[in-house]
Amino acid sequence: MNVSKNIMVFGAVLLLAGCTTAGPYVTNISSDGANGLTIEKCKVELNAFLGVISTGDCSNSALKLTNPNR
Repeated sequence: MNVSKNIMVFGAVLLLAGCTTAGPYVTNISSDGANGLTIEKCKVELNAFLGVISTGDCSNSALKLTNPNR
């Protein structure tokens, strides 16, 4: 009985350790057409068991560029 409980706990630990989340990382930078930049940041998740990398929980930020000499 004790051995099967240990195996179940070990299996649960392996399942929880299979996915890792990192981020947020910048995934895209583009011009907004009005002298500024649009920056997209997303979290990256790696599923080690399936070998799949996916992104999610994205947010966008706007950055206005100016010329300090004017």
